[in-house]
Amino acid sequence: MSVVNRDQDQESDQPRPQPRPGRQPSWFEGEDEAQTERGGLFVGVVVDRALDAVLTYRAPQRLVASIQLGQRVRVPLGRNGVVTGYCVSVDLLPPEDLPPSKIKDVVEILDAVPLIDARMLELTRWMAGYYMCSWGQALDAVVPAGVRNQAGTRVGTFLVVRPEARQAFDDETLQKTLTAKQTAAIEALCRSDELLTVSDVCRRAKCGAGVIKTLRDDGLIHTVKRRLSLAASRSDDSEPAAGEPTAAPKPPPAMTPEQAAAMAALTPALDGDAFAPFVIFGVTGSGKTEVYLTAIERTVARGREAIVLVPEISLTPQTIRRFRRRFRRVAVLHSHLSDVERHRHWQSIAQGEIDVVVGARSAIFAPTRRLGLIVVDEEHESTFKQETVPRYHARDVAVKRAQLENTPVLLGSATPSLETWRNAELGRYARISMPSRVEGRPMPAVEIIDLRNEKHLTGGLSETLRLAMHQALDDDGQVILLLNRRGYNTFVICPKCGQVVKCRHCDVAATYHKNRHMLICHTCDAERACPPACPSCQAPVLHYGGIGTERLEREIRMEFPFHESRRMDSDTMRRHGSHEVTLAAFKSGEVKILLGTQMIAKGLDFPNVTLVGVVDADVALHLPDFRAAERTFQLVAQVAGRTGRGNRPGRVLVQSFCPEHPAIANAARHDYEGFVRYELPTREAPLASPYGRIVRLVARGRDEARVEKYLDELTKTLRAKAPPGVRFWGPSPTPILKIREEFRFHLQIRCASAAPLRAMLRDLPLHPPPNKVDLAVDVDPISML
Repeated sequence: MSVVNRDQDQESDQPRPQPRPGRQPSWFEGEDEAQTERGGLFVGVVVDRALDAVLTYRAPQRLVASIQLGQRVRVPLGRNGVVTGYCVSVDLLPPEDLPPSKIKDVVEILDAVPLIDARMLELTRWMAGYYMCSWGQALDAVVPAGVRNQAGTRVGTFLVVRPEARQAFDDETLQKTLTAKQTAAIEALCRSDELLTVSDVCRRAKCGAGVIKTLRDDGLIHTVKRRLSLAASRSDDSEPAAGEPTAAPKPPPAMTPEQAAAMAALTPALDGDAFAPFVIFGVTGSGKTEVYLTAIERTVARGREAIVLVPEISLTPQTIRRFRRRFRRVAVLHSHLSDVERHRHWQSIAQGEIDVVVGARSAIFAPTRRLGLIVVDEEHESTFKQETVPRYHARDVAVKRAQLENTPVLLGSATPSLETWRNAELGRYARISMPSRVEGRPMPAVEIIDLRNEKHLTGGLSETLRLAMHQALDDDGQVILLLNRRGYNTFVICPKCGQVVKCRHCDVAATYHKNRHMLICHTCDAERACPPACPSCQAPVLHYGGIGTERLEREIRMEFPFHESRRMDSDTMRRHGSHEVTLAAFKSGEVKILLGTQMIAKGLDFPNVTLVGVVDADVALHLPDFRAAERTFQLVAQVAGRTGRGNRPGRVLVQSFCPEHPAIANAARHDYEGFVRYELPTREAPLASPYGRIVRLVARGRDEARVEKYLDELTKTLRAKAPPGVRFWGPSPTPILKIREEFRFHLQIRCASAAPLRAMLRDLPLHPPPNKVDLAVDVDPISML
């Protein structure tokens, strides 16, 4: 539940018991039609508000024949005026505790065809309960804004011949009373296979608008309004439109023994109609994607559709090309799509024109009608977690949707999340292991460089890494360098008083971007000019320290002036298609050195990469977050897997000040299970995930004392009614105290199971925050910062 500071109006629209969605009332089967004629139908409507209630409205007689589950409707809501909601139930009788005189009428139905089917209603109802938000908020997350706004369509006014006039015209009895131009106008309407406007009819019948007006006045024709699609536009002409056939699919390559064994384990589930969750645990380069593709081919051959989730669609163009080469009807959903394109994709999927939907987290809500398989690639990635209401995790929603749809779900990763690994250990998920690389290629050799021994390190490259790069480039190889920090310098500090120059709006150090000569906050994106002196003590000299990708790029160009290098981070990859252009240049060999943030650590398969360098493996290792070690291990292990994927052996150099840390040491050995044996025991006692369920309450506001006082009082209230087994961490300031001028305090509530937490927090709306204080509720939080 996300509780926002909002003055709650007293509404006459009373909450009603939660219905079971999915079944139309008996009237739709032909029973008791007289009842509907007397009083209309009673529909349950949910709206995008924090209050989780289903409101009852009456569908007046004019709307009775049109109202359906999953449609959007316009309804009156107290002082809010007329708002948009979703129809989630239809009944013949109103709730017993609600007088019919207090029930207001539905104003309008917005959708001729429902946007949400019964199973998606059930999924969103589950999301609302599990992630503690309102049903309306969950439904708004499912339907893209472009679909809600019907982007790319227009409402037109068209002429239609009345049925009795059409019959008389066909019988040639009407022509006797009409003029020649009137006859031509009606003939144009009757013979047309498409809807015609007034101007269309005038042009075809060679008549004026007066002829049309006379026919309307005589009651022979009338006008109707219809919503039509505009001509589709594309942001990328090289990418096929949704449902548009691509090039002829290529035959699949021969499968390795491990891939064949994986398919043998999956086949019974793929050929059945039952929920079956699988974890495909395969090292980088083991051919997991080929297993996905073969499983999808089997699904499509059965007349079913597949959804494939990837962490970030713009970072995996190679994967997308592989899907397009194997399947004719593919829809790719990503953040660069316009509302018009998103609406077009949605319609194509809903109409059954798509076999495979590939996209980021929101693609899990694609309106497939015969879903047969869900694949979550790199399931460990934190980008699958939504950071705004509803704060869902796409991987977990995928498992729940597969359960509701009775389909298999494949979770794939070389470094699975500990939650997924634990579920496999407990037998909830079937585990399929792929421990070897394709064609028996060895895992790359990994060497850890202890930066504590680098006495003369002035930049990002140690002497060992610099010499290794020269060797790789001299041998006509390519190099990938990972540094998960943007900017030129990561901090600016006063050498006299020790104060770090921070963002004016956030409690974080500002990062210096040399190309723009600005200090930029990577939390709120605020910019400020570089101060000429210390803002605290006015000392005239400031020290610029720390290395980001911008500075590393300059160092690379100075050291390797005859080798083309490119930088990939969110500063250089802003334009649409920039990822594709950069990676294409790297694939062709035009670019020899690719450096960047975590976006280069996953999904890339370049056989000529012979060296990978991790410039600073400790970037996130010491953050105040219990997942810090896990994220560090995953990032290092994933980027290490980018080399040695061809016929040439690969080498990985990892620079670290903490080479003995298990996250670094096990990643260097490619030993995921060794890391799990270290990490899992550290989480059991404090009930950290996967041994416990966590709900994080974050209060924020501009008045620090008011925010702190509210969360203290709320914590006392919750402690008083906490069931046994529930533990409280806090309340305390968040590691980043202030963001965008708002102070933040948080409370972690942990328990071995989720049910006690939900029961305890069910009445949270009864304790709303004071004015100018907001409260966010994050179930299964990914970040504790």
